Amino acid sequence: MFTVVLRADDSRIARLTVPLYAHVAAKEFVLLYPVYALLFDEHGLSVTQIGSLFALWSGIGLVTGVPAGALADVVSRRYVLAAAPMLTAAGFTLWLLAPGYTSFAAGFVLWGISGSLTSGALEAFVHDELSHRGAVARYARVMGVTRAIEIGAAGAATLVAVPVLNWAGRGGTDGDFAAVGAASVATCVLCAIAAMALPENRGLIPATPDRKSADEDPSAGESSLGYLATLRAGIVEARDNRRVRVAIVLLVVLTSFWGVLDEYAPLLVADHGVATETIPLVLAVIWAGATAGGLCGGALARWPDSGFAGLIAVGGVCLAAGAVLGGIGGWMLLAVAFGICQAADVVADTRLQDTITGQSRATVTSLGAFGADAAATAVYPAVAAVVSATSYSAAFTMFAAPYLVVACVLSATSARRRRYLA
Repeated sequence: MFTVVLRADDSRIARLTVPLYAHVAAKEFVLLYPVYALLFDEHGLSVTQIGSLFALWSGIGLVTGVPAGALADVVSRRYVLAAAPMLTAAGFTLWLLAPGYTSFAAGFVLWGISGSLTSGALEAFVHDELSHRGAVARYARVMGVTRAIEIGAAGAATLVAVPVLNWAGRGGTDGDFAAVGAASVATCVLCAIAAMALPENRGLIPATPDRKSADEDPSAGESSLGYLATLRAGIVEARDNRRVRVAIVLLVVLTSFWGVLDEYAPLLVADHGVATETIPLVLAVIWAGATAGGLCGGALARWPDSGFAGLIAVGGVCLAAGAVLGGIGGWMLLAVAFGICQAADVVADTRLQDTITGQSRATVTSLGAFGADAAATAVYPAVAAVVSATSYSAAFTMFAAPYLVVACVLSATSARRRRYLA
């Protein structure tokens, strides 16, 4: 009998995770991601113009992130998750049909809004769906697998994009990006279809045979609060609830620094004298570590603060040592560091979700994402300044320090709590 119950529970979880994993895989397996800078260059954009597009993209995300999170608390999150990739597809279509600075800028606006729509909505959706199924304890495991799939899909897109670009280019440059772009638009459409296959039961008590499920009721998943009230409630919860504030700060610190450093990883590897054709192999090793870290996130979420603090400290040390040493040993240390950072992201997100008690879950989560994005925006020029004055190794070492600070704070807090309970 017990086995039958377990199988029934697993089946209900799979009803959520199968379309979820398909959704995030399609979201990241976009062939334009690794080559869109080449598209801009081919159409004559200057370095300054390309930089302005990235700044616009970042700015749109910062401005629309929290309002989009509140929207996901008011309307069906499934519809929000389905609408997001369609906006990205519209942006890519603009790039292909009317390539030029204006179209590229409009595409980035759409892409930025798309990212904002999923910021907070996905985490809130997964948490509430697992809660509806009585399996909220599996949140860290499910999100860890989700993050690992995202990394794997993005890596696969990088490996596939260049061969497809070269193959399409045999017919002339006009066909180069047309093939990659069309495949990217198609992937976005598949992402939206997978989102529409997600179940949604927000606001409903656990389903019983005589009740309609949210899949049969289009109004299910909508909040009873209005938009402004939902936005205000989320901001108030993040401001007044100390546990939520602490969880947001932890998420911001653990997410932003390594999220910036990973963008500089190829340049760090090249700075150590690695041949250009070998760099992708080194990056594959590093991102294999990050993928493994995501898969371990579920187990690590059960660790106490003292153990979590020790793990973060190890990650910081490996990050600094790997950047300084280079070579096979150094790249393995970086893989371990990135794995720990990815696992720490999952744990920090899980802790934030555990602290949220109101109806504005996506709003509060998007506030954390806003903080991480804002911190990253400040860290990017700081890393560039350190690199220009010293080296990439020195920059990685310097920005590994925040992880040691977090580890010390968590360790001290854990020790103080133990003394209080004793």
